Amino acid sequence: MMMRFRPGAAMPTRRQALIALLASGIATSAQADETLRLGVLGAGPPIPPDSPIGKILTGALADLGYALGRNLVYETRGAKGDIGTLPGLVEELKAAGASILLAQGYPSALAGKAASVATVVFVGAGDPVETGLIESWAHPGGVVTGISDVATTLTVKRLALLKALSPGLKKIAMLWNTDDRAMTLRYRASAAAAESQGVVVQAHGVREPDDFNGAFEAMDNQKPDAILMVADVLTILNRQRVIAYAAARRLPAIYESAVFARDGGLMSFGADENESLGRAASMIDRIHRGARPGDIPFEQPTRYLFVFNLKTARAMDVEPPLTLLGLADEVIE
Repeated sequence: MMMRFRPGAAMPTRRQALIALLASGIATSAQADETLRLGVLGAGPPIPPDSPIGKILTGALADLGYALGRNLVYETRGAKGDIGTLPGLVEELKAAGASILLAQGYPSALAGKAASVATVVFVGAGDPVETGLIESWAHPGGVVTGISDVATTLTVKRLALLKALSPGLKKIAMLWNTDDRAMTLRYRASAAAAESQGVVVQAHGVREPDDFNGAFEAMDNQKPDAILMVADVLTILNRQRVIAYAAARRLPAIYESAVFARDGGLMSFGADENESLGRAASMIDRIHRGARPGDIPFEQPTRYLFVFNLKTARAMDVEPPLTLLGLADEVIE
């Protein structure tokens, strides 16, 4: 730091100069500490800032005063379906300087928790208490907080949408990843909700890509009236196979995220990513400012989107009632 003095002004004492130098160092350190160093982790592919999710996230953070290249450092890693690599990816993010993680899905959040890194999960956590991810919704404890929906409530709504399209619905096939504890619990909650409404559930658990062939064969042998797929990295990476199967068999199918309907699935009903990522960004900001994750209540989404792919319906020779289309937040033609 260069100190300038006016002509004739008294020269500072050594003590005054030392105080000025220390103050400069403290100011510089404080400015550096204002930088948010965020690690974004998922069980699927990495989520760069220019991806659809990355754009929503950085936009939400920008509203809170964080900008890439100024006071936001953004690092991302993705397991690409290999869950066993997640602990190593967390260590990579820590080595890159990330002090807070944004986790996509339960396995990623669990890896963050195991590494004792402040973690905010924005999707796919299932019931975070039942999985042991947190202590309670109101007071998570530990290093994890975030936002997640409740499968039972949503299943009732998804069944209602399927019945609006197919009033004779009696049997539904459910696909889920049995290796994901959160999604297994989510399946169980969904199955219980369906059975309480008198709908027979055909369970088709999968653990790897080849298992989808067996699930399809089982559905061919005992045809369901509709399909409901629980979303996690395995089912997401294999979504086109399920979408193609449902279309070929003219089976109504409903999915948990808008990405499925936008990729050709018939319809979806799930949390609005804009809200979920916005809430996650707010939590990240609070943690960055000194709040402890365990003191930030785990939230549930308040906005859900119903997306209907009319192009897919017509390709299946299905003409949806206008009342159903009137409920859609987005109709794809």
